[in-house]
Amino acid sequence: MTPVELSRTVLHAVRRAVDEGELSVTVPERAVVTPPGPGGCGDYATGIALQLAGAAGQPPRRVAEILRARLAGEAFIDDVVVTGPGFLNFSLERDASALLVEEILRRGRRYGHAEGSSGTIVRLRCPAEVRAVVVADALARVLRSQGDLVRVTCDGRPAPEWETGLGVDAGHSGSCPHSLPHLDVTLHPAPAPADPLPLGRDAARWALLYPAAHDRPRITGDHLVQREANPLFRVRFTHARTRALLRNAADLGFHPEPGPVSDAEALLAALGDHPRILAATAAHRGPDRLARHLVSVADATLPLLPAVLPLGDEKPSAAHRARLALAEAAGAVLAGGLSLLGIDAPDHL
Repeated sequence: MTPVELSRTVLHAVRRAVDEGELSVTVPERAVVTPPGPGGCGDYATGIALQLAGAAGQPPRRVAEILRARLAGEAFIDDVVVTGPGFLNFSLERDASALLVEEILRRGRRYGHAEGSSGTIVRLRCPAEVRAVVVADALARVLRSQGDLVRVTCDGRPAPEWETGLGVDAGHSGSCPHSLPHLDVTLHPAPAPADPLPLGRDAARWALLYPAAHDRPRITGDHLVQREANPLFRVRFTHARTRALLRNAADLGFHPEPGPVSDAEALLAALGDHPRILAATAAHRGPDRLARHLVSVADATLPLLPAVLPLGDEKPSAAHRARLALAEAAGAVLAGGLSLLGIDAPDHL
């Protein structure tokens, strides 16, 4: 069960409580589901009860208990605990992690993408400045992954090395169906202080996209250094390691098979959160959110990798196959995320 699916389940519980007269509220459009914070427990948590308490005219913990009773028996939820002022904390059944990995492997790099059109046109406009153009291109990719139809207009002609393949219309927005709702968005990120092209295309794009829009990007050789202090290196190295493990496992005669994996809660939470991150990146117009999320996925994946392959005379077991499947899923998320940022994810690094 992904956070998106868990959010739908929570909203369904709210709707049932309203229909049965225990809560008198308007059912919100979404319930924010995240890994639990300090004092929380389990796999995920939501503060929906605190959000509804005022309108319901009841204490948050009472609202939480009403919802807990309806959520405890849901499929793939092992336990629901109320903590603090009224947070609902969910522990998922162990099979839920295997189902998450199965879904990621089924969808591959498109995991987290919308399965249909949103019916919305987003018209992005940016100045003819290198960072603005790259941010517009990355944001357009993410918006399209969420089902939006996107048109990008640049106020002038970008430099040729950045215009090629960016999908940016210089000076015009192209034709859009007038019957569809549309949003007009103007992008003005802090400009690059220097030409990033000497870094190479991939490192240059990362240097421009990783900082928040209001932060001035650093155009330095640090983005090229192959060491752990370089976030881009960690992300691409982790992806390459997952691909190498798949090749090595095939040589040993075994293949990935989703199953329960111990001590991988942080990684499973990060993978499960990927669809929410893509939606938030689109909603807040911030490709930096996706870039930072990829670093989190990489950092949660690296501790898993040494235990994927059997050691010495050890025979491949179900645990090895499950860890290999989880590593492959992590690699798919990293490759898909880098692709949305317009950055290559090589199998060899």
